[in-house]
Amino acid sequence: MSATRRFTFDFLPAARPLLLVWGVTDKTAYVDVTETELRARFGYLSMATQLSNVASAEETGPYKAYRALGPRLSLSDKGATYGTSVNGVCIRFHDPVRALLPTAMHPSLTVTVADRSGLVAAIDEYEKRSNAG
Repeated sequence: MSATRRFTFDFLPAARPLLLVWGVTDKTAYVDVTETELRARFGYLSMATQLSNVASAEETGPYKAYRALGPRLSLSDKGATYGTSVNGVCIRFHDPVRALLPTAMHPSLTVTVADRSGLVAAIDEYEKRSNAG
């Protein structure tokens, strides 16, 4: 992988007005995977971590829309969600990351990108490269 791969979010049309509250639009909601880093932007929120900190990534969903839309915190496992639709990718980390509040650390981040399998493959590609070398 020689360049940044950008994964845009999949928006439920009815959710667009609600998501504007957090500054979430097509231009401000994406996940970037570089050769060494994972970055996610969700309107006014963002997170970044080294790909070496990613423990796993898997497709998840469908979720109930009222539980998936907007920036969310899972009370059961303290994971964060950047949600625009009902299907996503759950990315788990070795060391927790900041994604919602400056003081909160999260063991996982779920993102509802349009190309879920592509995001999982991009993350898996890093693991294959690092294990080969």
